[in-house]
Formats: sequence, C-alpha cells, structure tokens
Amino acid sequence: MKILCIGRNYAEHASELGNAVPLEPVVFLKPETALIPSRMPFFVPDFDSEIHHEIELVLRICRLGKNIEERFAHRYYDAITVGLDFTARGLQNELKSKGLPWEKAKAFDGSAAIGRWIPLPTQGSEPLHFALDLDGRVVQQGQSDQMLFGFDRLIAEVSRYFTLKQGDLLFTGTPSGVGPVRKGQQLNGFLNGICLLTLNIR
Repeated sequence: MKILCIGRNYAEHASELGNAVPLEPVVFLKPETALIPSRMPFFVPDFDSEIHHEIELVLRICRLGKNIEERFAHRYYDAITVGLDFTARGLQNELKSKGLPWEKAKAFDGSAAIGRWIPLPTQGSEPLHFALDLDGRVVQQGQSDQMLFGFDRLIAEVSRYFTLKQGDLLFTGTPSGVGPVRKGQQLNGFLNGICLLTLNIR
C-alpha cells in the first residue's frame, strides 16, 4: 500500500504559504509507515517544534490501474473519508530554502491519519464539504468543488507515473487554515457534517 498526496490543490492554501498556484497537480508520496494505526494518537516528533495539521479528502483505490483516462477514472476509487497530512513546517521550509527534497518533513512515521470510510456520493451530487475542528474550534474547512484539480483528473495524473493498486490511498490536498498542533489537543475531521476522524495529540 502506498499513500499518494497532492500539494497546493486549493488556491487559498497555496497563497497562505507563499507558493505559486500550480498549473498541474503537485504529487508526492508517503510510505506505509506514515499511516497512524487505528485508535492510536499522533505523537509530536522531536525534530521540529512547528508541526502543522492539514485536513484533506481521501480516496480509496479499488482496482489495479496504469495510465488511466480521466473519463474512466471514477471506476478506480470506491470510498472516501477525511485524513490528516501532518507537516513538519519548520523542517520543510529549511529544506526548501536549500533546494533539497522535503520528504523528511512530509513523510515521517505517523504523519498521516485517516477516518472511517463511507461510500462515495452518487454522480452529480452536491459538492462535498469537509472541516477540521481543533479543541472545539473550526480551523479548516473546504469543498470538493474548490479543488484546482478534481478527483478524476488526479487519478489520471498520478497513474501516468505510478501504478495504482487496490488499497492505495489518495490524499487530495488541503484548504487554507493550516496551523500548528500541540500536545494535549484533539482534532476532529468532518465530512458533510459527520465526524469520521478523531485524533488525540500526544
């Protein structure tokens, strides 16, 4: 199982970090060891004092595919949830300033969490609304129709470079409002008003 992630897929998030709005999807990977086991907390790592939360819509890949045409992409994912992509922001900024890869800041052990899976809404339904609550306060929210690149475009794009396999995960990008987490806090992720993910910070 691999975790495929999309960066800068919401214009406001790109702007809040001072990044250019991309003309094509920005793709990076997390290893399987990045995924937090069910019912386990997120442990703040000791290599950065600025760990940021990023709430995202996550798709579950349901079949083998390579070079998938966008018009057929909907056949390759069968469920959706919300997920958290944790970023060691201080380390990421340091690595970027040196022109170095920033996997250490995005793909470290325990840097991803996913909620409970639910069936995908039917074609043509209303945009999906998702949000992140930190200790009872909404800190991030977005809608699927605000993405620069939609689900099917993302599937087509990533499958040009990586063979998709059943059980792979696709994190589709975060809206604006990212910010730091601290020990003792609790994060709750919502999709269309339903809490699918609860995560304690330790």
